[in-house]
Amino acid sequence: MFGLEALDLARIQFAFTISFHILFPAITIGLASYLAVLEGLWLKTHNDTYRDLYHFWSKIFAVNFGMGVVSGLVMAYQFGTNWSRFSDFAGSVTGPLLTYEVLTAFFLEAGFLGVMLFGWNKVGRKLHFFSTVMVAIGTLISTFWILASNSWMQTPQGFEIVNGQVIPTDWLAIVFNPSFPYRLMHMATAAFVATAFFVGSSAAWHLLRGRDNPAIRTMLSMAMWMALIVAPIQAVIGDFHGLNTLEHQPAKIAAIEGHWENKGNEATPLILFGWPDMKEEKTKFAVEIPYLGSLILTHSLDKQVPALKEFPPEDRPNSTIVFWSFRVMVGLGFLMIFTGLWSLWLRKRDTLYTSRPFLYLALWMGPSGLIAILAGWFTTEIGRQPWVVYGLMRTADASSNHSFMQMSITLIMFVVVYFALFGAGLGYMMRLVRKGPKTDEGKETNEGGPGQKRTPARPLSAADDEGADADSPRSLEKEI
Repeated sequence: MFGLEALDLARIQFAFTISFHILFPAITIGLASYLAVLEGLWLKTHNDTYRDLYHFWSKIFAVNFGMGVVSGLVMAYQFGTNWSRFSDFAGSVTGPLLTYEVLTAFFLEAGFLGVMLFGWNKVGRKLHFFSTVMVAIGTLISTFWILASNSWMQTPQGFEIVNGQVIPTDWLAIVFNPSFPYRLMHMATAAFVATAFFVGSSAAWHLLRGRDNPAIRTMLSMAMWMALIVAPIQAVIGDFHGLNTLEHQPAKIAAIEGHWENKGNEATPLILFGWPDMKEEKTKFAVEIPYLGSLILTHSLDKQVPALKEFPPEDRPNSTIVFWSFRVMVGLGFLMIFTGLWSLWLRKRDTLYTSRPFLYLALWMGPSGLIAILAGWFTTEIGRQPWVVYGLMRTADASSNHSFMQMSITLIMFVVVYFALFGAGLGYMMRLVRKGPKTDEGKETNEGGPGQKRTPARPLSAADDEGADADSPRSLEKEI
């Protein structure tokens, strides 16, 4: 079917499941830190706006966290089912790294998550804040170990091969491999930026519909400050990451640039747009800027960038895909920087919350961070091909011996189940976002907790109709 083989379906299945999964940890990382900041500000200022926002976003965090855990378990099982040869070859490295994640990050998150979600009126304020901070730290520790494992597959070191298997010889070298620091910073920063635009988009949606209150304004303000500060930092980190990739994976850079061959001693141009053709070995309809490729990638005007024809055809990544996925990521990055700068200009003019053109931009930029993460992930992983462990094991040698029919059936099942299960979860999250934070302005407020209207302990009953009591018979009937 479509010229695909069992190996292609195995790759598509892994790409499909990880594309769903990566969205949830990204938002979890950002929201966990956001919640810690909100609670810290509430404890310091006693401003109820921060408390209201904490209760609101903790519900969304709980649902997102649950979907992230479920989708992550599938990823672990796939290593044994679809990629058993890879597990046999490199399991002595990837297995312990994933185990460290469970023993540190997952246990930390699980231990304090219950206190964070259910302990608002059960424990003291300082202990509750400590629990929120521990959950936030746990998400970052999880990122540390996952990126250590994946980065080792990109730039492996600290091992020897004995009887066809990888044997660790230096765990510090394995964990802190050459690409790890750049990839860790790039991914963590991407999660913060994606969450900022998710939060900002939610605030813009409410402001465009006339719901203007301190909580909504605070959401937009905090989100735009994050975009203004962090989006440019992400661009700088990306530049350093690109230089590291040029050093260790030059074929990936050549594919990203759609650059096929160097001409004499000429500097490498930057191809803005075009269509890399893997069969004809050229980039069609190329729009080039002279010298700019050398300037960006080598920080000089005379050094050349490696070209795809310098590598054997069987060692070349698919330039057609990574060329465009990279440009989607970079294009969205520039839009994020522009949005942050525009917000600063409007803030100085005191029109940040009333400029409808800006609010519409902020609304439509809501999924931009997540799309950029997916595009960057495709660039990284497809650009590593044809290797599953760069320079050591080819993807074709890593898959299990499954038939085309087996892979077709399981892929179809994954697609159906994922769209049904996670589609329902995402739909529920959007219902929560549309409701917005409850502020009870001008009325006596409570601080949430079990049995209270604004409790963060019951995220799955938080999307009842506007004005309905969460514990009313009508609400309970809807839950059943």
